[in-house]
Amino acid sequence: MTSITSSIHESWRKALEYEFNHSYMGELKSFLIEEKKHYTIFPGGDDIFHAFNSTPFDAVKVVILGQDPYHGTGQAHGLSFSVVHGVKLPPSLKNIFKELVDDIGCAYPKSGDLSHWTTQGVLLLNTLLTVRSGEPFSHKERGWERFTDQVIRTLSHERKDIVFILWGSPAQKKAVLIDEQKHLILKAPHPSPLSSYRGFFGSKPFSKTNTYLTQQGVSPVQWCIPIE
Repeated sequence: MTSITSSIHESWRKALEYEFNHSYMGELKSFLIEEKKHYTIFPGGDDIFHAFNSTPFDAVKVVILGQDPYHGTGQAHGLSFSVVHGVKLPPSLKNIFKELVDDIGCAYPKSGDLSHWTTQGVLLLNTLLTVRSGEPFSHKERGWERFTDQVIRTLSHERKDIVFILWGSPAQKKAVLIDEQKHLILKAPHPSPLSSYRGFFGSKPFSKTNTYLTQQGVSPVQWCIPIE
């Protein structure tokens, strides 16, 4: 973990300095070292903090909160809901793209890599940052939740006019960490096929986000992913 945290973007290292130095992060480091002796862990070490390195603390204007990383080979690369270019789109991401097309008229993306969003201030944050191959939620209650909760608290406290997009009940429970007087919270069912038809479709998160950002004098996100 020391080598990973030392390479995290300077803005995040400063904002979260206390968390990185806390004893539970040392325990998490020991856990991950032991896990890697026996299991394949996703994402790879260089990508665990990919979301933070892609979107500096001072640049964040939208947070899309996921749960744990994809647990299939070649999928996770440290950005919530995103997969590496060329990888088959997971069902939830397909539904996100359907809503993207219906909401603001984008062409359906050919790639599931959402890096185009991160460079514009969209923090693609999972509540857990690692997972065992083939075992969803296998790194639950090991310290990641405490860390990512503090990420949300810190953004809420030190920044303003951020849009927090919370899909599904686990994400929506994080609303208590956010100051609604300073930020916009958008809630909807999870884009999973099991729940997407309960209100995710038609929730218009992309246009609502841009409307709010524009009202605050912040440049909107160009959500449409370039077709290569």
